[in-house]
This record gives sequence, C-alpha cells and structure tokens, in this order.
Amino acid sequence: MTAPDIATALTDGADVDLALLPPGAEAGRGGQGLVRRLDGVPGVLFKRYLEPGRVHGPALAELVALRLSLLPDDRNRLDAQAAWPLCRVVDGLRCVGFLMREAPASMTWRTTSGGSRLTEAQYLLYPEKPATQGVVRPDPEQRLALVLELVGLIDRLHRLGLVIGDLSHANVLWSVLPGPAVHLLDCDGIRRVGTVPVLEQADTPNWSDPLATHGGAASVDSDRYKTALLIGRTLAQDPYLAPGAPFEPLPGMLTDRQLSLVRRTWEQAAGPYGSRPDPTAWLLALGGRSSIPLTRTPAPPPPPPRPVDPRLFDSRGPRDTIWLQRPD
Repeated sequence: MTAPDIATALTDGADVDLALLPPGAEAGRGGQGLVRRLDGVPGVLFKRYLEPGRVHGPALAELVALRLSLLPDDRNRLDAQAAWPLCRVVDGLRCVGFLMREAPASMTWRTTSGGSRLTEAQYLLYPEKPATQGVVRPDPEQRLALVLELVGLIDRLHRLGLVIGDLSHANVLWSVLPGPAVHLLDCDGIRRVGTVPVLEQADTPNWSDPLATHGGAASVDSDRYKTALLIGRTLAQDPYLAPGAPFEPLPGMLTDRQLSLVRRTWEQAAGPYGSRPDPTAWLLALGGRSSIPLTRTPAPPPPPPRPVDPRLFDSRGPRDTIWLQRPD
C-alpha cells in the first residue's frame, strides 16, 4: 500500500492490511502495544497490539465509525484533542492494531541530553526539578485554562455516550504554547456505554476509583471520580490528593467564589458511588457559577402589518424566549 492509499484509508476509515504498511522506527511501547512511525507517512503512528488474540475488533471499528459520524467541526476538534483511532490494521481476519495521528509537537519537551519526551500531565503535579527544566510551566491562569480544556473534553466524550476508563497523569498531554491545550492518549481504551471495550479497560496505580466494584468494568461514575482527581491534583499541584482530603489550590488560582464552589464540588466527589459530580458541574464551579443561568432574551420585533381579514387576525404579541446557557 502506498502513502496515498493510506491517506485514503485515514479519510474513510477503511481497514488497512498489515502486510502493506511501510516500515518505521519505534516511537513508544506500553503494556498493551508497540507504537511505531510509518516511513513516508509523516504525522501518523501505528499501534500494534502485543496480544491481538485478545482484541475485540468490532469495538475498535465502532470507535472509527463514531469519529466519522461527527460533524466536520466536531471531528476536527476531536482530532486536535485526542489520539483517536482513524482506521484499523488487520492481518487476515484478525485486528492487530490501528493508525492514529501523532500528538502535536508543541506537547513535547527537550531533555538536558537532547532527547524528546511527551509533556504528560505528571509535570503539572510536581514542582520543577533540574531534570525537567525543559518543560514550559504554566502560570496560574494557564493552569486553570488547562483544567477547563480537559474537563470540557471529558464532558464532550461523555455526551457521546462514552466511558473513557483509564484517566490519569500518564495519558493526558498538555501545552501552553501557543495557548493552553490538552491531548488525550490511549483512546482505543474508550468504549460506548453498555458495550465491551477493545481490550479490558485498565487502571493506572493511584488513579483507581476506591468505590468501584472490585474487578468491575469502568463506568461513567468512575470517570467522574478520576476527573476529580485530575482537577484537584492539577490545581493543588499534589500528585496524591484525593476527594475526602482538604482542597488547597496553588496561590492565585481561583477567586474566593470559585474556591467556595470548587470545594463544595470536591466534597461531592467523595460521595457514594453514583453520586459524583459530572463534568458540567465542574465547569460551572470552576467558572464561579453555582447553577446554569436562565437569560430572558426579548423576541425580535414583529414584521410590518399587512391587510388581513379581521376575523383571522391573531392579536397575541411576541413572547420572550428563554435561552439555556452553559460554559463550552
């Protein structure tokens, strides 16, 4: 398969035959797969599963189809914020991996030895060290903006009926140049509510939901708990903070009203399973709002009158319209 043929598959989501992929250098390795580049296809990565016999191919096909079903603007936004499966790679009847876009170059940093590393969320949770001086740190306003970007992304995924599963410091990338932005990794671990995942959804140590059923599948509620972990640990720069402990953000992060609302939402995140605040509640609290405001907007003026049969005349005047507004 030539590079143009791969480009076509990336556009229409068609399966790509493993034997036709060009070679390429290794780009990373995880517990479930090996990631490599493709010679002649810049910006595209191939994730090959280490145990393809355990892969549920139809679930991966559903993720590919979901992206293609989005409106163009929504699809472009997803591509910018997530390493989403673009098409499956198959070997005969087996699904052995998928192709995805490489994370933006702005979400990497240079080590003192000249190497390149991904700017993971872990660098938001710890103070700067000599070994991580290459990471461009956010100021308080940018740190809050990063949290809002991440919560907004989680909110949109949940509204699509998805369970993310493994949310942690290791699969969220970020950057403040040219502006605050986030990027979600390991998106093949996402599944639709009520369906089986591509592979068993994992948990990162120190990022699991303590109230989830032991051995049970990830859920929207466990996503909400992990969202609270990401918010609290990022704003407080504390890698071990969890709901139930006092929340103390970094100085200059929140106004008094925001702090009051965020603390209230933080306490709710420590509640019983099934009661954790959803991303919308966090967006309101972080924006300094306790509820979604109803704004009464006057209706436009009626058109100029024209002669009508008096018996058919409707004397009712224009009515006001109520618009429901919430943060994006």
